[in-house]
Amino acid sequence: MSEKRKEKRIEEEIKVAIKLLPEDKYQHDKNVVYALTKDISSGGVKIITDKMLPIDTMLKIELTLTKMRKLVEANAKVRWVSRLYDDDVFEMGLEFVDTPAESVMLLLEYIYGLEEEAKSKE
Repeated sequence: MSEKRKEKRIEEEIKVAIKLLPEDKYQHDKNVVYALTKDISSGGVKIITDKMLPIDTMLKIELTLTKMRKLVEANAKVRWVSRLYDDDVFEMGLEFVDTPAESVMLLLEYIYGLEEEAKSKE
C-alpha cells in the first residue's frame, strides 16, 4: 500500500494540550484535553487520548518540541477517530488549519532535524 500523505512524518511521542474552539466557551482548565502524539508532520498529528472528540471539531493545540525546547501552537481539525480500547482510549488524526508560518517552519526544522540525527547514528 503506497503512502498518500504529502508531508514527511516522524514517529515522536510529545505531550499535547488541546482546547476546543471557540475559546470563549471553553476557558476553564477542565476543558483542556491532554494527549500524546504518535506521529507528527507539518500538516498534522496523530494523537492518543482518553477523550473522544467528534470529527470536524476545531481545536487549538499546544505541543512542545522537546529537542528544540520550543512551543508550537496551531489550530487543528479532527479528521478521523478510531477507538483503541472501547471508550477508554482513542486515536485521532488532526489536520493543522490556518497554521502560522512560524509554526510550520518549526515543525519542518524539528522533523528534518530528527531525521538527520537518526541517519547520522546509522
